[in-house]
Order: sequence, then C-alpha cells, then structure tokens
Amino acid sequence: MPALKKIALTVTSAALLSGFVLSPAAAADKDKSDDKQPKPPSTMSSLGGEQLGKAGTQVNLGRGAPVLPKKLSGRSWIVADAENGDVLAAHNAHWRLPPASTLKMLFADTVLPALQPTESHKVSESELAGVGEGSSLVGIKEDHTYTVHDLWLGVFLRSGNDAVHVLSEMYGGVPETVSAMQKHAEELQALDTVVVSPDGYDAPRQVSSAYDLTLIARSGMQKKDFREYAATASADFPGEKKKGKKRESFEISNTNRLITGDIGVDPYRGIAGVKNGYTTHAGNTFTGVAERNGKVLLVTVMNPSAEESHAVYKEAAHLLDWGFAASGKVTPVGELVPPKSIDTGTTTGGKGSTPAAGADQAEATHASASKDSSGVGVALAIIGGLLAVVAGAVFLVNRRWPLPGLGGRTATVAEATGATGPAKAAEPDGAAEATASSEKA
Repeated sequence: MPALKKIALTVTSAALLSGFVLSPAAAADKDKSDDKQPKPPSTMSSLGGEQLGKAGTQVNLGRGAPVLPKKLSGRSWIVADAENGDVLAAHNAHWRLPPASTLKMLFADTVLPALQPTESHKVSESELAGVGEGSSLVGIKEDHTYTVHDLWLGVFLRSGNDAVHVLSEMYGGVPETVSAMQKHAEELQALDTVVVSPDGYDAPRQVSSAYDLTLIARSGMQKKDFREYAATASADFPGEKKKGKKRESFEISNTNRLITGDIGVDPYRGIAGVKNGYTTHAGNTFTGVAERNGKVLLVTVMNPSAEESHAVYKEAAHLLDWGFAASGKVTPVGELVPPKSIDTGTTTGGKGSTPAAGADQAEATHASASKDSSGVGVALAIIGGLLAVVAGAVFLVNRRWPLPGLGGRTATVAEATGATGPAKAAEPDGAAEATASSEKA
C-alpha cells in the first residue's frame, strides 16, 4: 500500500476514534451543565388539557406548520390564540415560578374597576412605607396629590411599586388587596397563582405560571382602561410641587421593549401590551398580546437563561412570529379555560361589583351583543388623546374578546374581586434586565 494512502487511512481512523471518544465526554459536559438548571416538577396541573401538564415542549405540528424557533431558553412559555383560547404550543406551561411584575396584571384586573380614574388622592408617608428595597418606582412624593389615572400610568409604564401601594391603600389596604387578587385569580381559574405582594416583589411562596399569566392578561385585556394603559408608550407624570412655582410634569416611557424598542430590540408590529417584569429570583418575565391580519395572540415567557440582552423580548417576539405563521396549521395542545362564573353563570362578590365594574360590564354586554360570538372581525384602533402611543407601532384591540364556554350568553369575564396580605415591591421592568442583583418587580 502506498505510504500516502497509509497516512490518509491513519488520519481518518484517528479522527473517527477521537469522535467516538470525545462525543460521550461532550454529552456528559452538556448534561452536567443542564443539571445546574432547575427542573420542572414531575407532576404539574393539567388544567386546560393533558398535554399542558407534561414537562418539556408540547406542540402538534400539522402539514405546512413551521418548526418552533430555535434556542428558546425560557423555563416556561406559552403561545395562545387570545380569542378562541387555543394553546398553540407550550413549554412547562404550569410550572409555578416567581412572576415578578407580571403579577401587576392581576393587580390591575382586580382593582381597576373599583376606582374612578378622575378621583384624586393625597399621598401620605405611611402609604409608601411598605415599598420594598430596590423596587422600581415612578417617583411618587408624599403630601402630593395624584389622580387614579396618574397612578395607573405609573403602574403600567414604569412598573412603579410606589403607585401600586398607593392604589392598594385606596382600595382598602394592602392585605385586602392581596386577598382580592387571590380571590380573583381563583375566579379566573389561575390556580397556579399564590399572591403575597400586590406588586410582584419577591416574597416567599409567591408564584404564578405562564398559563396563569396568560389567563390573567386575557381577562385584563377585556377592560377598556386596562387595554389603553397597557398599550401606552409614553405619558406625562406629575412632578414635585415647589413652593411658589407651578407644578411641573416629566415624561415616563413604557418599559415594555416590544412597545418602545431598545438597542437590539425593535418595536413589535401589532403589539398591544401587556406587562414585563424582573426580580432577582424571578429573572425576566413577560406577557404580551399582538394582532396581525385579524388574528390576536398572547405569549408569556418566564425566566429565559440566555445571556443575550433583552432575551425575554426576543424569545417572545420569535414565539409570536411562529404563532402567526402556525395558526391553523397546528392541533392545539390545550386551551385557556374560561372563568368559573362563565361556566356556572354566577359571579362572585366583592369590590368588583361596584358601579364602576357594573358600567364596564354593561359596555361588555353591548359590545359582545353587537358582534358575532365567533371572534371574527377584530376592530383595531390607534389610541390617541387621553393616552399617548407610538403611531404606527402600537395597536389596541378595541373590543372585548368572546371567551370559550360563553355559548349564547353575552356576558364576558366576571370582574369578581375580594380582598388581602403584606406587600413588598417589584421590579423595574425595563431597566431590570441590566441589574441582576437588585430586587425589582
């Protein structure tokens, strides 16, 4: 055999042998690295469908369906049709994890109907005393007066824990608010959720899930005020009043990067909210809603491990892109269940039954009665006037979505609330991702 051929065979054999030897070692290193990541529990809730109770990625691809995006690193995520409730794909959907400021969606869905936006309130020192160290703040000052509308802008745009605590006091106190949030979560069948603080600040036992946060967002987006606040890109917020001078204002911007954009993140076409979050224990969390060509999707991503900047937004955007492309080409892996009161035809009591909530319910009945119950024909509008948005970038779903299980009823989500618990504070949502060591919400 020629010497050159012998050398070639030797090199080839060595390469093959090294492959056999090194591959198991590489796999072992990968497994060792994966072992450092928390694992979902072996048993999880199967509410909404059996597949949703399974660990790992769940998707049923049909003919022509695109494959899921690569390199999804979220511990838990879900993408669902906001109108008919179909869950198109999910990953550890019922894994109970710290929610950070995405829990503010439940706070808003619970408290919004009980407070009139034009109501004014003078802030006391005690109302700000319970805000957790390192919290995200909008900049509320004691002995200054704010409207409820101002405070909600602080909650939705700046994820201000100071605004959450003031609104909680106006609602009846932090303990009553926490109790009401828990009761409302149970009404929505968000049964993975345990509320300890109204703002999402890290607290022992406080958890939610991608499934629950999606249910909560779906409920919130059926309220006109919630939709408008969630889609607001920027607004003026009352500043500090100085003696002898007119009170000035300062601009606040939404920390939801799919609305406002940032370095490496473009505003997402058709985005309409909803909420982002960050704390040390929760990592980055995000729930968003977007519309394209009459299709409305919800996505939730919790705690991506990717080290790239703004990974939570990028993974959410990839999942939305996939969802729009896959709609109608996949068999759903489950569904977003309706609130208990939709199933039973009853509503629960509490502050949600105030005149404000009743007026919103009447608007809901009128809106749903004037449209068919199939969810076809989503009316979209760019919101102007009262709340500022980015023209051409932020769209708002300008109607209530029919929920599965309604049948011939015209009622929508029951705005049931109740009351409870101690409060801490939450993340700075947008700036959050830069400060991994701080406690925000």
